[in-house]
Amino acid sequence: MQPRRMVTVDDEQSDPQHGWSPAARPVAAMLDYGLVPLDKPRGPTSHEVVAWTKKLLGVDKAGHSGTLDPPVSGLLPIGLGQSTRALSLLLLFPKEYRGVMRVHSSVPRKQLDTVVAEFTGEIFQRPPQRSSVSRQTRSRSIYELELAEASGNLYLFRVLCQSGTYIRKLVYDIGEVLGVGATMVELRRTKVGPLTEENGLVTLHQLNDAMFRLKSGDEAPLRRLVLPIEESLGGIGRIVIRDSAVDAVCHGARLGIPGVLAVSEGVKKDDTVAILSPKQELVAIGKALLTTDEVQSMRRGLASTTERVVMRAGTYPKLWKTKSQKKTG
Repeated sequence: MQPRRMVTVDDEQSDPQHGWSPAARPVAAMLDYGLVPLDKPRGPTSHEVVAWTKKLLGVDKAGHSGTLDPPVSGLLPIGLGQSTRALSLLLLFPKEYRGVMRVHSSVPRKQLDTVVAEFTGEIFQRPPQRSSVSRQTRSRSIYELELAEASGNLYLFRVLCQSGTYIRKLVYDIGEVLGVGATMVELRRTKVGPLTEENGLVTLHQLNDAMFRLKSGDEAPLRRLVLPIEESLGGIGRIVIRDSAVDAVCHGARLGIPGVLAVSEGVKKDDTVAILSPKQELVAIGKALLTTDEVQSMRRGLASTTERVVMRAGTYPKLWKTKSQKKTG
């Protein structure tokens, strides 16, 4: 899920006196715009794990993207500080799980494979009674579903699915179609969009050790564990803006074409886009109002809305005027 190629609209040097490239942020800023790809253990709730992370790192605010039930382990992305404002981006990406399913009675493997194949593509689910959302039947997409290994009536499976899919309910529904019942025995989340288990997950013990090292002046362990929030963008369309437009966007202004330096190829109207500074800092999340070609060819107009501001106002100088200031000026 690599970033799309950028199309340059105009050239401008970034302001060396304001902001930082994501990898060069000082520790305080790193923790304010950081993301921890935490390896949640089985047992605690997601809320408890976030609270422990917040306490370990000494940050005022933290939040997670996508609850994992207490018996479920694996990737729990935790945003720190201002990064919590960008966690909704991860809901746009598929999630991967690996788990163990127990079929209650033996069935021919061919029959099981046929039924599993029926659950690939668009399916309909009704959230379980203990879910935090309304129990309305809704559709979800299963991109990949495969049985990797088997031992008796136990099957190791892998599923790549749309965010918001209930895997326990998926296993239950497979059992219903088989006619013998099925139960999810164990589950682990291994991927959320561009964040993967293969790239390394972070344990609470590692965070604790890194904070201990930080007190002695060694930043390196913590920097290895806390990712810039920009690493969660994956293949989302991007718009790079001028330094002079950054503070206006931080105050919720819509982005005008004169403020655009570059835009990803293939952006369509109403696409979710990441609005970035020339240093590649995430400024805000918006909705595209024009296509890439239109942004390139037009001199005036609005390029995107500003839906969710991530960067703190005042990070870059204010170089814009309100309507009342324009009248008096």
